Amino acid sequence: MALDERAFFTDKPETKQGRYTCPKCRRSGDYSIRWVRRIKKDRPPQGADEMDRKKFAKLRDYILRLDDEVVCKACGRKFEIPSQQSMMFVDQLDGLPKDEDLEKEIEAASEEPAKPAEPKPALGARFRQSSSNWK
Repeated sequence: MALDERAFFTDKPETKQGRYTCPKCRRSGDYSIRWVRRIKKDRPPQGADEMDRKKFAKLRDYILRLDDEVVCKACGRKFEIPSQQSMMFVDQLDGLPKDEDLEKEIEAASEEPAKPAEPKPALGARFRQSSSNWK
């Protein structure tokens, strides 16, 4: 008998802040978004058969977004959270850059002088002929 996925994980609720812009009134604000972190248990549950053990070996920790909509703080309308991802693996989260680091990189890049534009390549001879030679 195949076991339910919840038998392999321990659920832990979390709240994360997100900055979103209301599509109706165009005002941005910080919103609390509910997530659940599913952490893989240290061993397969009792009564797991061979298929369940194989499945358990491949499982990874992940985080799942529970809220799909938020209510705008300015106009009071519900709008959908503009994100493709409602589930992410925890090991992928660890590799993402932090917001502060991104801001510093953007500032550093904007202070550097822009590179001069490369000259355009010369046109071929057939494109430089005058239109009087056309038939």
